[in-house]
Amino acid sequence: MSREPKLVQLRQFDTCRLIPSRFADVEDSVLSPLADSTDVLRDLFELDNATNERLRGEYGGLPGIGVDELVFGVPNFRIINAAYTYPRPEGSRFNDGERGAWYCAFDAATALAEITFHKTVEYQEIDRFDDSVTYQVMLADFTSTFHDLRGQKTFDKALDPSSYIASQQLAAALLDAGSMGIIYPSVRRNGGINLACFRPALVGNVRKGQAYRLTWAGSPDPVIEPL
Repeated sequence: MSREPKLVQLRQFDTCRLIPSRFADVEDSVLSPLADSTDVLRDLFELDNATNERLRGEYGGLPGIGVDELVFGVPNFRIINAAYTYPRPEGSRFNDGERGAWYCAFDAATALAEITFHKTVEYQEIDRFDDSVTYQVMLADFTSTFHDLRGQKTFDKALDPSSYIASQQLAAALLDAGSMGIIYPSVRRNGGINLACFRPALVGNVRKGQAYRLTWAGSPDPVIEPL
């Protein structure tokens, strides 16, 4: 990579990440009942990771997530770890299928625009807009230095609305160089700002915010209701 995006010091509270509500009410790992202590739980996570195909080896120059990077003993640690250990097989904008990231928006409207877009694409693929899904906002605070794509024309390809090729290549190079993550303008909501945090330890003070119900009733534009 001949040039990196600029680095900025970010202090941003109340960032918004939307997850299906069914996942928001499980505070502990499914492995927790098997562990009597945090040390034992770490060992179980390490054993689980060793048998998880998505976390084996190194693919495409991007490492999987090691147990030493996961977080334990803080509120909602399972939700934090899941963002990194269960990526989509095809990856997302700034991660591949081997290692996830904590994606969040600086405001709820942008987070809703992002999740609405991706769910609508799923329904377009089956040509059926008939579903109702409840999402929980998980708030998190960040104080760290991140790479920033805002106003960086050199990296416009990483913000291609229809392709993740350039963005995943950029993310792999930055992660390999020790990046904490990437701040970037939303391509789903004009004026919105997102963060892809590469490091679990930086996701601070995770707690519940507002919940929303998204309902598709024959149209690609859902009705969004706060709960």
